[in-house]
Amino acid sequence: MKRPKLTRQLGLMGLVATGVCSMLGASINVVPFMIQRHVPGIGPYVLPAFIFAAIPALLAAFAYSLLATAMPRAGGSYVYASRGLNPYLGFVASFSQWFGLSIVIGVVAYVTVPFLRDIAAALDWTSLAALLENGIIRVTIALGLVWLFVWVNIRGASLYEKTVIPLMILMFIMGGVVIVAGFSFTQIDFAQSILEKEGRDISPSFGADFHLPTFLSAGALLFASFIGFDSIAQAGGEAKNPTKRLPLAIALTIFIVGGYYILFTSAVYHAVPWSFVAEEASQKDITAPGLMGYLLPSGLTVVIVAGAAIALINDLPAMLLSVSRLMFAWAEDGIFPKYFTKIHPRFHTPYAAVILSGVMASVGILGSHFAGDFFLGIDIMVTSMMVNFLLMCVTLLTIDKVNPALASDIKIIKNKKIRIALGWAGTLVLVFFLAIHTWKDLNSSAEAWYFHSTPIWLIVMGLASLIFFFKFNQLKNKGIDTKSLFEKLP
Repeated sequence: MKRPKLTRQLGLMGLVATGVCSMLGASINVVPFMIQRHVPGIGPYVLPAFIFAAIPALLAAFAYSLLATAMPRAGGSYVYASRGLNPYLGFVASFSQWFGLSIVIGVVAYVTVPFLRDIAAALDWTSLAALLENGIIRVTIALGLVWLFVWVNIRGASLYEKTVIPLMILMFIMGGVVIVAGFSFTQIDFAQSILEKEGRDISPSFGADFHLPTFLSAGALLFASFIGFDSIAQAGGEAKNPTKRLPLAIALTIFIVGGYYILFTSAVYHAVPWSFVAEEASQKDITAPGLMGYLLPSGLTVVIVAGAAIALINDLPAMLLSVSRLMFAWAEDGIFPKYFTKIHPRFHTPYAAVILSGVMASVGILGSHFAGDFFLGIDIMVTSMMVNFLLMCVTLLTIDKVNPALASDIKIIKNKKIRIALGWAGTLVLVFFLAIHTWKDLNSSAEAWYFHSTPIWLIVMGLASLIFFFKFNQLKNKGIDTKSLFEKLP
């Protein structure tokens, strides 16, 4: 009987939705406002920091786009680095990414529940809202969401596209309410509303002193908002006409999401004084819908909270697709148990890898619940993805020497000097961002060492190294020519 394989069923719209849904979520509704607590003093400079954070993401996107045209396979980043740089570094890069995203899937599912609670509260369903405050209920719903989308991923490309594309469209429509409202109201309107509803007297915000280290720290954290387009590359084995559609989907995703971030964040800070945001963030968790709710009638408040919930929920199917394809690619090369190469005979999906992704996301949910601070998960993801993006840019520098045959298959920007310039630019910028992020993490106050992302990431990388060298030596002992294996595409 012929072994089932992945099939190329994902169209351009499905690929773009995968990228958009991976990028938009907590990043847009929570991070630009809670950053006032986690990077005190950023004040009115959130939007410039957002734009600054896009620079390394854009350079990494160039690297991904170029490499995708030569190696359109499942598990994109792993395949790129293992064939164009070094098998060990390819595994480390992708394991870093897999771990970071697996944890964040759990974080996103866990953070979604308070948005559902806010919808219930806005509709005056007080008993339901109170129930959603319960820790066990919150964890149970988060687990339910993860395993719902595990099922969607196993069922194949058709159901997957029918899930992520409508979710993406709904998110933009509902988020559009925030953008229109934000630019329709002024900070004077907001101050008047606060005075009427709560009796508090606040003033519109003005400028503040610019502090470069604070700005750089904020940029490093906001970099998390641009993580996700790489999920398009992980689906390289299932994309139709991949050499054209993968780079086009990455470019469209960066353009769409970047524009949406700027409009959304600008709109909220146009209507809400940054000083009020900073004060509220220092005392409690805040969100864009929570801030705009002071200005909008209850009906529209429900709409924007629902939009925020959808923005979070739509992260889940796309991220699960991404991390499962990484495991599938490792298993194909023999660096992970062969069990995870199993393809569903009817739906042509790597179901074993998808299920393990669900298990890892469940661990992320439990970790978020017991740690009590979802920013730890985001910090781990930022460290992981900065390393991953950095190694993609380094691969752009090395592929011509390490694997000239595959380098010759790059379909866009064939000029070697331009590729090298892009690779160096991305490498230097990402080293700079990684240094800032690591410095900030190690110098932040935390209750225990394991609430810092850097040591957790290093422990995970140690585990990854043990796995790699154990499986790599097994391959050699079986007489497999590892040099030849990692020169060719799986």
